[in-house]
Amino acid sequence: MIRFSTHLPLIAVLGLFALAACCPVGNELMGDPRSPYPLQPPPKVGEIVHLPTGTVVSQAQMLSVAGDARIVYIGETHDNPASHRLELQVLKALAEIHPGRQALGMEMFSRSQQPALDRWIAGKLDEKAFLKESHWYGSWHMDFDYYRDLLIFARDQKIPVIALNAEKDLVESVLAKTPDQLNTEQRARLPKLDMTDPYSRAMVMAYFSDHIHGGMHLEGFLRGQTLWDETMAESVTRYLSSQAGKEKHLLVVAGGNHVSSGFGIPRRAFRRLPVSYLSIGGQEISGLANKKDRMMNVNLPEFPMVPYDFLAYLDYEDLPQTGVRLGVMIETAPTGKGLVAREVAPDSNAERSGIRQGDLLLTVDGEALADNTDLVYALKRKHPGDHVILQVKRDGKTVSVDVLLQASGKEHLKDKDVPR
Repeated sequence: MIRFSTHLPLIAVLGLFALAACCPVGNELMGDPRSPYPLQPPPKVGEIVHLPTGTVVSQAQMLSVAGDARIVYIGETHDNPASHRLELQVLKALAEIHPGRQALGMEMFSRSQQPALDRWIAGKLDEKAFLKESHWYGSWHMDFDYYRDLLIFARDQKIPVIALNAEKDLVESVLAKTPDQLNTEQRARLPKLDMTDPYSRAMVMAYFSDHIHGGMHLEGFLRGQTLWDETMAESVTRYLSSQAGKEKHLLVVAGGNHVSSGFGIPRRAFRRLPVSYLSIGGQEISGLANKKDRMMNVNLPEFPMVPYDFLAYLDYEDLPQTGVRLGVMIETAPTGKGLVAREVAPDSNAERSGIRQGDLLLTVDGEALADNTDLVYALKRKHPGDHVILQVKRDGKTVSVDVLLQASGKEHLKDKDVPR
C-alpha cells in the first residue's frame, strides 16, 4: 500500500506524479543487461544462477523450472567434459519429468545421419557399427568419448535423438555462393534464411576478425552461421510439429554460440513455432590456465540481454585420455580398401616403427581397415606398452609392422581431423 504524508494534500501529490511523468528521463543504461543482478561475492564452481534475477539456485530447482518448458536449450563447450556431464544430468531429470515424452536434439548430427541414430536407439547397432554408419569421425571431428554417456543413456531409455544440423556439402556451397548462385536442387534444400538479425551479424563479425578463413568473405561466413542456426531451428520445429513429436518435450544441445543470448536457434525456432523455452549455459571460471591454446582472441559485443536463463559455473576439465595414438593423418584409399598415411608425425609411434608417408595401411591386428573409424576404434582400446600389428603395403609389397605403442605426446598434426 502507498502511504502519503498527512502534511501534503492529495491533489498536490497527484500533481507531482503528473509533473514527473512529463519530465525528460535520462537514457543512461543502468547496470549490465547481460548480468542485471551480479553475484556478490563472485561465483564458485558448481553454483547455478538464474541470470534475470541474480538468484542462486540448486540444480534441482533449475531442473524443476526447466521441466515446465517445451524446449530446453543447452549451450555447450564442445571440449569440456563438465559441460557434457551437465547435459546428461539435465536429460536424466527431464526424462523423469516427462516419461515417454522426452526427446533429444543434437547439433552434432546432420539430417542424413538420422537413420543411423534411429538404428542406434532401436538397439540395432553396437558402438563401432554406429560410429561407422553415422560417419562420426568424418563429420563431427570430436572424440566420441565426450558424447558417449549421453547417447548411451538415450539408447537405454529409448529417448529419440533428432539430427538437427545442415549437410556439409550445402554448408560449403553457402559459404562460397549467395543463394541466387546456388543450383535449383541446393536452393530447394535451404531453410528460410533471415540474414537481418543485427546481433547475429555482430557476433559473426567478432569471430571473423580472428578466424582463419582462407580468403572467405564476411558475408559468406555470415551465411554459413545463419544456415546452421536456421536449419537447426527448422529441425526443432519440424520434429515438434510432427506426429512423432507433437506430444514430446525436446532438449537441444548445441554449441554456445548457437544458443547464447537467444538470437541463434531459440529466436529462429520461436519464429516458426511459438512455444515455451528455456536456456541453460555454462561458464568456465577455473581450469583455464592450460587451455590458452584453445582460445580465440575475440572481443564480443555486449549484447543487451542475458546470455542464458540459467548459468552454471564450471571447471574447464580435460577429457581423460584413453587409448594411444599412432601418429598418422590418414585418408581412405581411392579403392575403398585400406588407409593412406597422408602425414606421419615426427617422433610418433608410427615414425618409430617405420611407417612412412604414402604407406597403405591394410589391416590392424588382422581386422581390415576400410575407414578411419576402424583404426581409431582399435587404438582406443590399447594402452601404453601394448603392441599392434599393421599390415602395410609399400612399393607394391605387403609387410607386417609390429608397432610398440608408447604414451603419446602432443604431436598434433596440422589438420582438423582426429589425430590417429
